[in-house]
This record gives sequence, structure tokens and C-alpha cells, in this order.
Amino acid sequence: MDLQVFLLLAQDGISNGAIYVLLALALVLVFAVTRVTFVAQGEFVTYGALTLALLQAGKTPGTLWLVLVMGAIITVMDGVAMVRRGAWRRLLPLLAFNLGFPGVCAALLFAMPWAEMPMLAQALMTLALVVPLGPMLYRLVFQPLEAKSTLVKLIASVAVHMALGGLGLLFFGAEGFRTTPFTEASFDVADIPVQGQNIVVVASSLLLILALYFFFDHTIRGKALRATAMNRTGARLMGISPALAGQLSFLLASAIGAFSGILIAPITTIYYDSGFLIGLKGFVGAIIGALASYPVAALGALAVGLLESYSSFWASAYKEVIVFTLIIPVLLWRSLTTRDAHEEEDE
Repeated sequence: MDLQVFLLLAQDGISNGAIYVLLALALVLVFAVTRVTFVAQGEFVTYGALTLALLQAGKTPGTLWLVLVMGAIITVMDGVAMVRRGAWRRLLPLLAFNLGFPGVCAALLFAMPWAEMPMLAQALMTLALVVPLGPMLYRLVFQPLEAKSTLVKLIASVAVHMALGGLGLLFFGAEGFRTTPFTEASFDVADIPVQGQNIVVVASSLLLILALYFFFDHTIRGKALRATAMNRTGARLMGISPALAGQLSFLLASAIGAFSGILIAPITTIYYDSGFLIGLKGFVGAIIGALASYPVAALGALAVGLLESYSSFWASAYKEVIVFTLIIPVLLWRSLTTRDAHEEEDE
């Protein structure tokens, strides 16, 4: 391997690693706030990429119908409870988010020629369709399990992954898709060809990470999430709603996943079941960070991207095995250095 090949592989590894970093951060966030090991995080990537691909093909993505159905179910569930309690003022926000917003998206989808729209508009519509799935899934599946053990939540998470995978096959079909590139630019740096698409992916990922840092450090809701992650009982005593914190964490996770899908769709072919493998690589990074440390998880996910890239050169048939083998010494070290093996109780 000469220097040029080494740098080319590093370029691919960093661009893929940037996506894994985003997913690792989302997994750490969800687990820290809700104690849910969210196996289905990769499905947000798939839904984001394939929804954008169908919009560019001039088709109506099935994501719309999923959001409408889930929104209607939540409206009926929560609406009946609010009426019984006489909480009439909370009905309007409930209707606006779960029915009004998806209804506006449906009207825009059928009224405008999305195949001819600018890519920025297509990406925004994709986010509008996929991001609401996060808090909706939390409300329907995980909020009723708030008091249950981590194992029960893990089982529910696996069930959500399988359900979303089956619906993905129904909505998008078995055919793979790749979206229009953000840019066709390419230039040489010290005789090393650099793709503009890779720069867009890395730069966008960095901007999103900076936005998340600003959110957690400089906004009330971000600080509330941090407080919930550090001490859920203390946060509850300070008036922070666990349900609201859970919905917000899932909202951020779905936004990160959908954004990652939009970024990765132009550089790799995405199938309905691609999200599981992509999310699993982000999960390796999150495990390296012990599902608690954001910086360590980010560095671990970046290492996964680089290891995957170089493994594809030396042993392409075993690159997945090599990547996932990375988790074994981490888990062994954690098991040997953890004094208390008992499962953490929900405060």
C-alpha cells in the first residue's frame, strides 16, 4: 500500500466514520435519557435515504402513510385521556403535531412536483416525514414501558426494528436506491483526488455535532435532557417530565438518523434492510463509549469507519467480521473493570 492509496482509504473511512459518529451519539443520547438500547436507529437512516430517493423519482413515499396512521392512533389514545381529565387546552397541540403537521405534508406532497424541486427542498420534506417517527414510536412503544427493566426495553426495541424493516420492504421494495449527489466537484490535494461529496458529508456532520453541542449547553431543553441523563429522579423532582425528555431524545435520534440517511444516500446504494448494518457500526462506537461518553463514542465510531475502510483493502471479504470483532476486547475490558455487575435500577 503506497501513500496515495493510504490517503484515499482514509478519505473514505473518515466520510463513513462521520455517519457512524452521528449514529453513535444518537444511541448514547437515547440510552442515557430513556435506558433504551435503540436497535432500530439504523432504520431512520434507511427511511431518510429511501424517502428522498422516492421523492426524486416523483413517487409518494410510504413514510407519509406511516406518519399519518401513527399520528391518528396517538391522537385517539391521548385525546380520549385528555377529554376525560378535562385538559382541553392540550388538545390543540396534540392535534397540530399528530394530525395537522402530517396533513400539511400530505397536501404539499400531492400538490407539488417533487421530482423537479431543488434538492434542498426534497431534503427538508424528507426530514419532515421521517423525524416525527421518533417521538411517535416513543409514545406508542417505549413510554408505556418506562418503568420496565432495560431488558424488556431491549426486546421492544428489537421488535420495533423488525416491524420497521418489514414496513420498509412494503414501502420501498427490495430494489436499492442511490440519490442525486450534492455535488459533482472533485479536485486534487497533493496529487490525491478529493471528492466534493465526501467533504459535504464530513462538513455537514461536523455542523450537526456543533449544533447538538450548542443545544445541550445553551438551551433549557438541552440542559433538561442532560439533567435527565445524569439523574432521572433528581430531574423528575425538579419538574422535568420523563415523558417529555424521552420524546425529545427520540426526536433528536430520528432527526440525526434521517439526516445521516440523506448524507449517505448519494455515496452508497441503500436497501430497505441496510439500516441495521449501518446502525450496528454506530452501536460499536457507542459501546466503546460505554453508552455514556459522547466524546469516546465519537472517537470509537470514527475508528470503526477507518478500520472498515482499511479492512476492505486488505481483506474485503472479512471487513464486517474485523469491524465487529473490535467490540470483543472492549466488552471484555468493561466486564473486568466493572465492580458492580447488578443492573442499574430505575431511580
